[in-house]
Amino acid sequence: MPEISFRGLAIISAVAFLVPLLLGLLPRLRIPSVVLEILAGIVLGPSVLGWVHVDMPIKIMSEIGLAALLFLAGLEIEFDHLKGKQLSLAWWAFLLSLLLSVAICYGLGMTGMIQRPLFVAILLASSALGVVLPLLKDTGQISTPFGQLVIIGLSLADFGTIILLSLLFSTHSSSSAETLLLLTSLAVLAAIISLGVSGLARSAHLGATLQRLQETTAMIRVRGAAFLLMFFVAAVEKLGLEVILGAFVAGALLGILDKDQQKTHPQFRMRLQAVGFGVFIPVFFVTSGLEFNLGALLASPSAAAAVPIFLAALLLIRGVPALLYVREMPLSRAVAAGFLQATTLSFIVAGTHIGLQIKALSEATAAALVAAALLSVLIFPAVALALLGKERVEPKAELAHQPG
Repeated sequence: MPEISFRGLAIISAVAFLVPLLLGLLPRLRIPSVVLEILAGIVLGPSVLGWVHVDMPIKIMSEIGLAALLFLAGLEIEFDHLKGKQLSLAWWAFLLSLLLSVAICYGLGMTGMIQRPLFVAILLASSALGVVLPLLKDTGQISTPFGQLVIIGLSLADFGTIILLSLLFSTHSSSSAETLLLLTSLAVLAAIISLGVSGLARSAHLGATLQRLQETTAMIRVRGAAFLLMFFVAAVEKLGLEVILGAFVAGALLGILDKDQQKTHPQFRMRLQAVGFGVFIPVFFVTSGLEFNLGALLASPSAAAAVPIFLAALLLIRGVPALLYVREMPLSRAVAAGFLQATTLSFIVAGTHIGLQIKALSEATAAALVAAALLSVLIFPAVALALLGKERVEPKAELAHQPG
């Protein structure tokens, strides 16, 4: 058995603790903590200081962190809101995003900038629900028609790009037809579990037992969520699909099953976020920085030049389709929605990891994509907030744009 050291993990844990503390002490420094966590990983890793390298404990914690991140992203999707005119509008906007992304990426492919245009097109069509959602909450926009439409658009982008990546670029299955069959099997499995849990939920005795155990050290609901996550991760791994898909589906399924309309466990989701964002997810982001190949980016002038090109492509691909939202809101808010939808990070970080495994990306291109995603998180939400600050729509005026 190889010798295991926790030195690197201790340094990462220190970064995970100090970054939000620093941001709390400097409230005017409006930078998402994930950006600083990745930058800290770059500085501490082999690209700069070389103090920390990815070893077994870090790798394991990072993989769990990635699964937890996608699990919580799936949990955030409000399926009750995915209906009506807003869903139709967001769907057409996402479809337009895909078409623009494919066209732009194949154009970049003709210049030799990227090797697998379709793979990059899927990455650039993604969004960052986990980054934008807290911003909408903090600004009081989450319950407005604007906020709900943005959330639907982000949810479709998250779900659609994960499905497309798993369908077209699985690291295990040999063909799209085989992957489609596996995806169908996964959907059937999720449906069976959903029906089974729904049937058990009608048991008054089981409900009383869960309610009694949830406030003890058993933390039974948290353990059940952890089991659901690991079950689906293991299932998709066995099926030959991507782990990120299993984690996302597990979170979405839990969101469907656990409505808690009677408010018997209001702290449940907060506890899941505490475990994910407090323990595992920061390790994933810092490790992403450790694995960031800064040398490949700096050594290649073409890769460095690709960073602003990818950033502009993100804005075009995810921002321009948001102009369709002018049917439901003022132009300035539609533009703000475009900047929020163009914000992305987690999926590109995870996707470039897969791309390197299947040789769909070079080290330099992967680094350029991650760098562009980091810049999108730094720039685009700030622009959106500025636009929202300028456009003060009275509640009655905005409701006039609400569909249906």
